[in-house]
Amino acid sequence: MQQFNFVSIKLTLCLIVGIVLGFYWNIRPHWALILLLSLLPILYFSSKKQKRRAFPFFECLTAITTIVLGVFTVTISTSSTWEGRSENPKEDVTGLWELKIQEVLKPNPYSQRYITQLHSLDGSKSRGKLLLTLPLDSTSKLLRVDDELALWGKAETIRPPLNPNNFDYQDYLAKQGIRRQIRAEPNQFRIQENPSSTLYGIASRFRNRIISNLKQEQFEKEELSVIQALVLGQRKDISEDTYKSYRDAGAVHILAVSGLHVGILLLLFQFLLSPLERLPKGKTFKLIAVVLFLWMYAFIAGLSPSIVRAVTMFSFVAYAMHLNRPTNAFNILALSMFFILLIKPLFLFQVGFQMSYAAVFSIVWLYPKLQRFWSPENVILQKSWQLMSVSIAAQLGVLPISLYYFHQFPALFFVSNLLVVPFLGLLLGMGILVIILSLAHSLPHQLVEVYNFLIGTMNAVVAWVGKQEGFVFRDIPFDQVQMVLGYVLIIALVRTLSKPSVKNIWMLGIGILLMQLWAIWNQWQSGTAQSLVLAHQTKQSLLLHQQGDALTIYSRDTLLTPTWIDHFKIAERIASTKVHALKNSYRLNQNRIFVVDSFGSYPTKSGVDYLVLTQSPKVHLGRLLDSVQPKMVLADGSNYRSYVDQWETTCAQKEIPFHSTSEKGFYVFNFDKD
Repeated sequence: MQQFNFVSIKLTLCLIVGIVLGFYWNIRPHWALILLLSLLPILYFSSKKQKRRAFPFFECLTAITTIVLGVFTVTISTSSTWEGRSENPKEDVTGLWELKIQEVLKPNPYSQRYITQLHSLDGSKSRGKLLLTLPLDSTSKLLRVDDELALWGKAETIRPPLNPNNFDYQDYLAKQGIRRQIRAEPNQFRIQENPSSTLYGIASRFRNRIISNLKQEQFEKEELSVIQALVLGQRKDISEDTYKSYRDAGAVHILAVSGLHVGILLLLFQFLLSPLERLPKGKTFKLIAVVLFLWMYAFIAGLSPSIVRAVTMFSFVAYAMHLNRPTNAFNILALSMFFILLIKPLFLFQVGFQMSYAAVFSIVWLYPKLQRFWSPENVILQKSWQLMSVSIAAQLGVLPISLYYFHQFPALFFVSNLLVVPFLGLLLGMGILVIILSLAHSLPHQLVEVYNFLIGTMNAVVAWVGKQEGFVFRDIPFDQVQMVLGYVLIIALVRTLSKPSVKNIWMLGIGILLMQLWAIWNQWQSGTAQSLVLAHQTKQSLLLHQQGDALTIYSRDTLLTPTWIDHFKIAERIASTKVHALKNSYRLNQNRIFVVDSFGSYPTKSGVDYLVLTQSPKVHLGRLLDSVQPKMVLADGSNYRSYVDQWETTCAQKEIPFHSTSEKGFYVFNFDKD
């Protein structure tokens, strides 16, 4: 592991620790800045007084300073400044907002969403990020990057997930520095004239112009959507079926302009510009030209965060290739990560960032070992093994992360990569040529047909691989601890196979033991778990009763099971599921739950602990509460909103706790404490 013994790697790890601490501890930026400024002079004097064989005060202080630097950068990125207002994250804020569109997100069937930069609130200069949500109406004008608007509205805190183990959109946005959203109608805002332009806005408009020109050519609809994703990083037009095929085939990375695409372009530019090396100082000119071409491509692709991240990383890689010192690759990669996180610390929490660096580090580390393991003399076997080695190394690098986030593993990933990746350079090169000719309105019809055929062939190959359902392992429970232990196992296994020693074998054995112990612990926990959950589902009533690894779903409609329950089953390691019709009365651990529905079945006597209101029953709640005297009243997502508001007021008057799943999300009945 001597390759990892670089100062840049150690400092990057310290910076990562600081970013994590600063994000989760919610430290104020000014306190982090004061501590950072206090450490700098101490660091300077310790470097002067440090003795060679004494305690490494300077090294320790450098690590602490880097950690504090990470804390400071992330607190600056997540902080909001609303002058004249106390920014309580739990309170909604109404006012006149001046916003600038930063990014246009993929729409859902009902709304269009934008990430906006706050300029002012009620005329006072302010700073921060907000999520703007507008109804998706065919008559309304879509906003563009750099548009500025004045809007009167209410900034609401983003709600946590309404059901257990659902995708946490609140946490996802918080890791992008966004903690509030504004829902507005088109008549609530005014688009400002002559907004200031930014480089991101210019790049976005240029990419939109390219897409508009491509749509005028005779590409098939599905092929055009893949071209936009493959070359320009625009995935919003890809159909669900196509995306599923690429995901199941282990080739979804092809649909996102990331490290793979930029790495291939780097090699392509290195080859095309190799004649420059014959000139005086030609290698330096070649390096400048390669980096310039990479950033030109980033501009063409709209300067999206994933593209900027990948191009920044491979700009450092290009410099490493220029130095022609392979052992420096780890050092250069760590420096690129340090530089990116210093500017954009919240990138650390993005799945794309994690997978990109995990894949590249793994390739740089494992690829030479795999080539030493087998070096066939046949040219075809040699090239195939090289490609497979890259694919295996990349998949091993991202495997724990992929299992943690996506809970599936496509076993035929090497087949799809072997069939597609060798031609990806050709497809990218032709794509750039198609774009240039399209902008010049000189794109030949024959080239359109050839490129359309190649993209269609790639889609067909990926679809065939993705249909081999027996090789796609789904619904794999995998938590954060298993992700960390997974990397420990991979590192220990590679070290043991490449250099068997007692130390490496011990490390591998301990890793396997820890993984097994954690699996036993999870199995014991799931086997002894007992819970009853009132879930939230619009126009539906759901009770989830978990007993060990068995789940019983009580529902009004036994034929309709929401898709989010699959996520619940994976997280809770559910082995068997039953669906029963929802009853009116339940008794668990001496606690009685009564479900009042639209049929008018009401409890006739007291002794009800929980009163659950479903299907908007026409009931005089005040008299019912006086009669049964419940400990708590709950209303699920099947009720009319006006009814829920009335019930909440009545319960407040009676001083009885009230819980609406539409507002507060799911409710877990805790019988151990009640």
